[in-house]
Amino acid sequence: MIISKTDLQGRLTYANRTFMRVANFSEIQLLGHNHNIIRHPSMPRGVFYGLWKTLQSGQEFFGFVKNSTADGNFYWVFANITPDVMNGKTVGYYSVRRTPSKASVDVISTIYHQMCTMEQGADRKQAPELSWNWMVDKVEREQGISYERYVLDLYKQSR
Repeated sequence: MIISKTDLQGRLTYANRTFMRVANFSEIQLLGHNHNIIRHPSMPRGVFYGLWKTLQSGQEFFGFVKNSTADGNFYWVFANITPDVMNGKTVGYYSVRRTPSKASVDVISTIYHQMCTMEQGADRKQAPELSWNWMVDKVEREQGISYERYVLDLYKQSR
C-alpha cells in the first residue's frame, strides 16, 4: 500500500517507503512539495476537480489515478483519500493507494480519455467541472449507480 498525508493545500507531510520506492522519489524530493508532483499529464483535470470537491465537503474520495515517477515512467493506483480531522477540524488529508487490476485500468482509461478530449475542447477554467459532471452523469445514466459505487465496484470486481 502507498500511504501519504498532506496539509490542506495538498503539500506532502508524510510519504511511506512504498510510495518513495514506487514513485522513485526520495523523502527530500517529496515532503513539503505539492502532491501533484506525481500527477501524470494524461490525467483529466476533472478527476482532481471531483477529488477536491468531495474532500472539501468532508467526504472521502475513491478513484483511479495515473501517476508519474521521477524517472518518467508511470503507475496506476486506486486511491482512497480522507480528510484528516483533529478536534472537529480538517487539518489535512490521508491517502491510501492500492494497485488496481489491468481490467479496471482499461475500463477507466477509456472514460478518462473521453474526459481529456472534452477538456481540450472547453474553456480552460470550466473544463475540469464540465468533464467531472459529464463522467458522474454518464456513470449514473449508464450504470444506474453513483460514481463512488461505480469505482468501488470496478475495483472490487477486478480483484
